[in-house]
Amino acid sequence: MNALVDPVLAERTACDLPPADALDRALRDASPAEVIATALRTVGRERLALVSSFGAESAALLKVMADVDPAIPVIFLDTGWLFEETLAYRDTLIAKLGLRDVRSIKPSEATLSREDANRELWFSDPDACCRIRKVEPLARALKPFSAWINGRKRFQGGLRATIAVVEDDGNRLKFNPFANVSRERIEAIYAAANLPPHPLAAKGYLSVGCMPCTSRTSPDEDARAGRWRGRPKTECGIHTVKTS
Repeated sequence: MNALVDPVLAERTACDLPPADALDRALRDASPAEVIATALRTVGRERLALVSSFGAESAALLKVMADVDPAIPVIFLDTGWLFEETLAYRDTLIAKLGLRDVRSIKPSEATLSREDANRELWFSDPDACCRIRKVEPLARALKPFSAWINGRKRFQGGLRATIAVVEDDGNRLKFNPFANVSRERIEAIYAAANLPPHPLAAKGYLSVGCMPCTSRTSPDEDARAGRWRGRPKTECGIHTVKTS
């Protein structure tokens, strides 16, 4: 059941949010569950969303969130280029974890017809492809919310190596509960809760995004090496462009 949120209220109360740096200092050594619980207390369920790709490591964060409150809205970006395995995994985790409010968000059909009618933009301009299939849909989906949660980790490297636990994202707070969590801790969460792995993990996909821009990763590579392989691009843009 989707929560009804007044976007005017969300915008009006955004200025009343506590400073991100103060929250980050308070939560620097907190557990993921404590970070999510603090986010929930800070803005309330109707103004908090978790954004999940339902990718290779997503189940751990979703499990922690479900233990805090399974009715926190979850935003899933269905880009039109996802693996069928990812769509099936989404449905598996919804049932397994009892998630009550998962919202599958799709790109604007008018934008796709205008800018990517031949579905070749991923090859000619991957940044533009991510913009119309991820960045813009997420910005629309987050309008009613004052804070959002995501699953980035410092051990993923690149631009993520120094992320804070809480960031200022324009008119919103961005919570990174797994910022300082190790890969071993994530594996422990999977084991303790008997979480199913992503169906593509056994085939060598350690980070799963859209089909054209995701490849297998060898054991000696960084987990995200299979994303946009051969290109300087390392992020889709939802974490490098402010959502407000």
